[in-house]
Amino acid sequence: MTTGPRTVDKAQYGLAAFLVLVGGYVVYDGSTLENGFNDQHVQPWALPFVVGGALLLLGVLLAIATARGDRPEAEEGEDVDLTQGTDLRTIGLLVAVLLANMLLIDFLGWAITGALLFAGTTYVLGSRTWVRNLAIGAALSVGTWYGFYVGLGLPIPAGILDGVL
Repeated sequence: MTTGPRTVDKAQYGLAAFLVLVGGYVVYDGSTLENGFNDQHVQPWALPFVVGGALLLLGVLLAIATARGDRPEAEEGEDVDLTQGTDLRTIGLLVAVLLANMLLIDFLGWAITGALLFAGTTYVLGSRTWVRNLAIGAALSVGTWYGFYVGLGLPIPAGILDGVL
């Protein structure tokens, strides 16, 4: 037990204020939505109210915990050496993979670029099993394409596979 003066982490108050601000905006924005059909049990504004209310509650709870003197502690379970600097090469390669995806998605489509995004990211992070990574990426990207397009009715670019998917 420490008997020294209690220090307050003022940055936590900033985070609490940010959570309250965002939560308040989400609730306000949800209140501007129009009602859906009368036969809908859950109206369009329900989810923003839940999310905004949770953000407001978390912001208030964080402010209370900060006022009581609670301080965040460093992760002890993480397998990260905090004394090492940032690996700029890895970050640069990940940015390059993401930019390639953004540039190629209209031409190649999500099913192909999603698989390349997954395989490229796993390669940059150390995996060297290309075939497995491409297969997993293809399954995930085709699955998400069908989930968005068929399940939600949101069109995602099919690219050169238009008419095949």
